[in-house]
Amino acid sequence: MKPVTFREDRCKGCSLCITVCPKEIITVSPRFNKSGYKVVEVVDDSMESCTSCAACALICPDYAISVWRNPAKDKKGVQADVLEG
Repeated sequence: MKPVTFREDRCKGCSLCITVCPKEIITVSPRFNKSGYKVVEVVDDSMESCTSCAACALICPDYAISVWRNPAKDKKGVQADVLEG
């Protein structure tokens, strides 16, 4: 599963997510959504650089970005699912 997914139908191409990505892997796509906005994307080659920090999802005003993290273990060794988005 990809760590970051974009709901292109909600994206308005504001590019705020591009400005906060610490790995600078989010780019403007050449595609347009049904509303006529250029959407953002992470090229598949760059996706493995994603740290799932969720900065992009937190700044998105249209809730168009979901960030997925692998299950983590807490200090006691108990597995906990973490999901941002």
